[in-house]
Amino acid sequence: MGSGKTHWGRLLSEKLGIPFFDLDEQIVAHEGKSIVELFEEKGEEHFRLLEKDLLHIIAESHDSFVMACGGGAPCYYNNIDYMNQSGTTVWINTPFEILIERLIKEKETRPLIRELSNEQLEMFIHKKIAGRRIYYEQANLVVEEQPVELDALIEKIFHA
Repeated sequence: MGSGKTHWGRLLSEKLGIPFFDLDEQIVAHEGKSIVELFEEKGEEHFRLLEKDLLHIIAESHDSFVMACGGGAPCYYNNIDYMNQSGTTVWINTPFEILIERLIKEKETRPLIRELSNEQLEMFIHKKIAGRRIYYEQANLVVEEQPVELDALIEKIFHA
């Protein structure tokens, strides 16, 4: 959440000349509803099942692609194992302070944090990172460098 997955995914796909998929955008297009509406109307479990199903559909119908998945996607339904078997996974390990700065600006578009005060947001992000780290650490590559550089990212991916 807020690490820059979509931004870097788009740039990477353009540079490599392969398709890019934002898993959240695919869910919105498939359902005809925003992520916020899906969470409000059908709940997180429904959303996570859609996420898993579309992850599989995309991976099984494309030989090469770049995907930005939501921050929770690797944490449900053995998705991280499936993703690792299907390609090279990358965790952009963005510093906490940068995440908070970005997410404060984006709260309205993110259903899990839209109602939180800035103090609550900080506690929420600490908790989410702590709970998700075990999945993120299973990624094939971890990018810790800030700022991320596209050529360095490509070099890491192809020499992993």
